[in-house]
Amino acid sequence: MTFKNKVIIFVATGGGLGKIPFAPGTFGTFAGILFVFILKIINPAYETFCVVTLIVFAIWIADEAEKILKQKDPGCIVIDEIAGYVVTMVSIPLSIYTIIAGFILFRFFDIIKPFPVKYFEKKFKGGPGIVLDDLVAGLLSAFVLKIFIKFNLFI
Repeated sequence: MTFKNKVIIFVATGGGLGKIPFAPGTFGTFAGILFVFILKIINPAYETFCVVTLIVFAIWIADEAEKILKQKDPGCIVIDEIAGYVVTMVSIPLSIYTIIAGFILFRFFDIIKPFPVKYFEKKFKGGPGIVLDDLVAGLLSAFVLKIFIKFNLFI
């Protein structure tokens, strides 16, 4: 494997977290927490640009990693979970409660894959097919989380 391919796999697996033999998506989502904190400390004027850049980058990396690994949507690719969790949390005020609730909601929607999450997973192939379902799961999670916040459902 070339150095470039090793770097792509390293990034796609969330620094190797996706290679953990059990619950790689959950461990990949943990990596997303770091990205959320980084996103919250940058200038808010650049927040949308950073999220869109992350999404485009995740699609490209996932597509390249899938080709290198010669598998359709391998579980070790977790950059999609990172991007999905960032989408969950991008417009949410951070607290220990929102971080945990966002994490649980995102994992729920990513695992259960209700409509329209499953639709995006099946409709697209390659990098878009790997990432878009997680972005939709992130949007659903953010929606539910905003309801929790609006009705003050946190302790």
